[in-house]
Amino acid sequence: MDESAFYGGWEFAAHKFLGAHPDGEGAVFRTYAPAAVQVGLIGTFSNWQEIPMRRVRDGNFWEVQAETVPPGSLYKFRIHRPDGGVTDHADPYAFGAELRPATASVYWGDSLYRFRDEAWMAGEGRWGGPPNIYELHAGSWQTRPEEEGPDRWYFYGELADRLVPYLLEMGYTHLELMPLTEYPCDESWGYQATGFFSPTARYGHPDGLRYLVDRCHRAGIGVLLDFVPVHFAVNDYALWNYDGTALYEYPHPDVGYNQWGSCNFCLSRGEVRSFLQSAACYWLEEFHLDGLRLDAVSHLIYWQGDPARGENGPGLAFARSLTDGLHARFPRTLLIAEDSTARPGTTAPTREGGLGFDGKWDLGWMNDTLAYFRLPPDQRAGRGELLAFSMHYHYGERYLLPLSHDETVHGKGTMLRKMYGTPAEQLAQLRALYLYMYAHPGAKLDFMGNEWAQAREWDPARSQDWDCLEQPEHRALWEYRRALHHFWKGCPALWAADRDPAGFAWLEGGRGEAGVFAFERRGAGQRVLALFQFGGRPLAWRCPAGMRLRPLFTADGGPAPAVQNGVLLLPAFGGWCWELG
Repeated sequence: MDESAFYGGWEFAAHKFLGAHPDGEGAVFRTYAPAAVQVGLIGTFSNWQEIPMRRVRDGNFWEVQAETVPPGSLYKFRIHRPDGGVTDHADPYAFGAELRPATASVYWGDSLYRFRDEAWMAGEGRWGGPPNIYELHAGSWQTRPEEEGPDRWYFYGELADRLVPYLLEMGYTHLELMPLTEYPCDESWGYQATGFFSPTARYGHPDGLRYLVDRCHRAGIGVLLDFVPVHFAVNDYALWNYDGTALYEYPHPDVGYNQWGSCNFCLSRGEVRSFLQSAACYWLEEFHLDGLRLDAVSHLIYWQGDPARGENGPGLAFARSLTDGLHARFPRTLLIAEDSTARPGTTAPTREGGLGFDGKWDLGWMNDTLAYFRLPPDQRAGRGELLAFSMHYHYGERYLLPLSHDETVHGKGTMLRKMYGTPAEQLAQLRALYLYMYAHPGAKLDFMGNEWAQAREWDPARSQDWDCLEQPEHRALWEYRRALHHFWKGCPALWAADRDPAGFAWLEGGRGEAGVFAFERRGAGQRVLALFQFGGRPLAWRCPAGMRLRPLFTADGGPAPAVQNGVLLLPAFGGWCWELG
């Protein structure tokens, strides 16, 4: 490890020096604790008796070699603080952790797993084609029906064997896993982490996660991971007050804590930036991940995510350093920002003053679209700007259209319940909404359970309601979603020119009383008309003169309306795609 790079905030390999590393039959342990009076190593291999560590390098690092450390050994660092107190901390750079509520780090030694995804990793087309991302919480997609409690979780490898065939059947191109960095509280879903280098023990051994990614790659599926570079859990055994001082967090409460009750990383410190950059590099390198989705990027842009508090200079510098450094080391990595701000340049190159991300969640599209579908049909007249506005700014960033887990929890209702009307009308509108989403420019992300219109809000403590598929209306929607994904992948006009203004043109912006939206998509030599009728009553729509239509896909699965004397009679809550001759 380069000390000057570590302190300057340019290091991406601090984890190869710090933490626990094999050394013959034993291991060498190192930690960064500059303010500690003394540091000791305790673990199962010492019967939890303290082994004194010595200062090394510039005196801010502590090191000890333990002669016999079997894989699976538990350990902690005993920090003697400047105030005279003692705290046993988990290793910030540990590659494994105990299952909560236990809190020790786990020494696994070198991985024995050997990936077989060489063709995928070497392929120039790892991101070829349009991303259609399935967002998943590993502990509640499916669970063991015969067991109760934590043992209901499938291990990583078991999940892979169930999940990969499903993703292929449904036509998803990428899997996005909600955070797997170790975390103490199930209810945080992984977004308040304690172990930034430790795959959560909830689902087994780290090699199981390697197998999951490997299986996906050998099936042609990319894998993304949610990564949280803004804040960490307040638990006293982890990063908080690590060496008896605010080593990882801001010392002042105004910026030290956030609205989630967790500690903000002190990004003005180079060693903190190096910690986070090394963690991101570790996940991409060790687990062959294809990209990271960075959570709460608004807090990197503005202090506490609030534009009124001004730009967060250290956060912006960190974002640029992170994206540039990762792209230099992993050129085909996809870095996606969950950024709720309107500040331009999130996906612009850093050399042009941007943040260097490859994609940005279009939360404006999500909010406006769902607001439109909550309206009663007779109130949608004149509100077409809710759906039309996204194309006014679409070419300013590389956007991804998200219908994520955030829209199915905390009383927000499910996607189905966001639709206005009777159950049958809700299902019809949901079909039309998804066809509209897939016809709209931008990559796609949808949360598990949305594909069959789960009626119950997501609960991370329960399996998704797979028995919904026994109900004809939910089964029909699931089959429709499967057909839609495969149709979309085979229809290049709907994605090949997403970033080209010539690939999209409004024919009817939906601003009138009719509630009709019509646009043309062009790409790869194909022209497609996407037409939607979101009003509550059938109506007639006149085709532009000379337009010849060949039906491709319908939201209701039935035949497309026929053109009679240049007019289409459109039923309520419908959507259609035609190829233009």
